[in-house]
Amino acid sequence: MLFSSSGLTYTHPGQSQLSFPDISLSEGESMLVLGKSGSGKTTLLNLLAGLLIPQSGSVILGETDIMKLSGAQLDLFRGKNIGLVFQKPHLLAPLSVRENLQVAQYFAKEHSQEIDFILKELGMGHKANASVQGLSEGESQRVSIARALVNRPQVILADEPTSSLDDENAAKVVQLLEGQAKKIGAALIIVTHDQRVKDHIANFIEVRSS
Repeated sequence: MLFSSSGLTYTHPGQSQLSFPDISLSEGESMLVLGKSGSGKTTLLNLLAGLLIPQSGSVILGETDIMKLSGAQLDLFRGKNIGLVFQKPHLLAPLSVRENLQVAQYFAKEHSQEIDFILKELGMGHKANASVQGLSEGESQRVSIARALVNRPQVILADEPTSSLDDENAAKVVQLLEGQAKKIGAALIIVTHDQRVKDHIANFIEVRSS
């Protein structure tokens, strides 16, 4: 098993405790985390990424329990092994497309020659030296995906990657994520309330607030 979580709970200040279904994925497998707004989907994603620490439970990637890592050790592990795709791309506006990917490599202490290959794979090779400020919404999301893939992570976590896209571009983004995850042997988890995504990935769990 490549990636798993068990017994995860978390409590936001002043709110009732959230308890999450267990997750278990092998290399190249995909899963949706479905739920209404406010159900705790993004909280679960942040727990899986080690961005939040749970009250209880574990998250295992490979042989590593990420909850036992802390500080710079956790940041480096995340940079090398977990690719994050957010609802908004959060690209660095002063930088080019290529430079945004180089920043991701820098923080993971990686210096591979993957950037041009990945951009070409995602249909963005011709934009490598372009300013991110001139990109369309769909192009920006592709760059965000490329940034998540550039260090060849073991798991890809995507938070609402299709919610602002039309049907055609939403389908393309899901297909890109799933296709690239399979190519590099990564587990893929998409957190979404977008029911359209279920047309592409049948494996899902649902998160409900109590």
